[in-house]
Amino acid sequence: MRRKPTPPLPQRHGLDPARLKLPAEGPWATIRDHLVDRLPRVDPGRIDMMLREERIVDVHGPIAPDAPFAPNSFVWFHRDLPVEVPVPFDITVVHRDDDLLVVDKPHFLATIPRGKHIVETALVRLRRDLGLPHLIPAHRLDRVTAGLVMFVIRPERRGAYQTLFRDRLVRKEYEAIAPHDPALRLPCVVRSRIVKERGIITAQELPGEPNSETLVDLIEHRDGLGRYRLRPTTGRTHQLRLHMSGLGVPILGDDFYPVLTERPLDDFTDPLQLLAKVLEFTDPITGEPRRFESGATLSAWN
Repeated sequence: MRRKPTPPLPQRHGLDPARLKLPAEGPWATIRDHLVDRLPRVDPGRIDMMLREERIVDVHGPIAPDAPFAPNSFVWFHRDLPVEVPVPFDITVVHRDDDLLVVDKPHFLATIPRGKHIVETALVRLRRDLGLPHLIPAHRLDRVTAGLVMFVIRPERRGAYQTLFRDRLVRKEYEAIAPHDPALRLPCVVRSRIVKERGIITAQELPGEPNSETLVDLIEHRDGLGRYRLRPTTGRTHQLRLHMSGLGVPILGDDFYPVLTERPLDDFTDPLQLLAKVLEFTDPITGEPRRFESGATLSAWN
């Protein structure tokens, strides 16, 4: 397999530069002309400025504003970053060795760069603060969910640990705070068909063959609230939130289920009361059992 060319630009804010491959042929006289066509959301004046400031490079260095179109070549540059509201919560390191980094991610912090969340993400913060430029997540956790996220430190180990999650070989355990319903018979197993359509922020439970499964149990209850243990055997989008809502006990602080409520990105109050508590698996490298447990607690139960 052909290896990707090494970026000639260093990371910035823990982010790799964007890489574009120029096509084999086309009507463009210059690389600049191609970039204007290729990047329609970027103002042509901004592209001109980046070229003048030598911020767009190829394997030989900065590209001149009038550099001729070069078929099948690569160019790199750092994208302009969106304005982000700082997430005022720290990431706690739970475990670190030569291969793995396990952290407690706070509520409201995305795992990886996406959309409006780029620098204010767990991956970018950890790369920058711990000096780990090759760090990559083994899996993901929703922005509004707190708890354990596992990252792989060494690139050559990525496949082994990411495959564990892909093949459902990791036992996950969550805690949630939700209303207590004495009539709800627990423990129970919830199975449903969950569908998430592109461009729609929420997922749906629809008729059909189930593709999701969660074991729900009640740990304790007081003052009309319950502390629940959730053990998913599948990983559908918003699965735990949908299953708890479907049982008639939606998780406290859920802005999506059962009713979608818009929340400003700078509102860090009333977090979703859902915590990724345990990750447990057999290490694919050593063959030994591994178990990590979050030290965080949910505020509605404190």
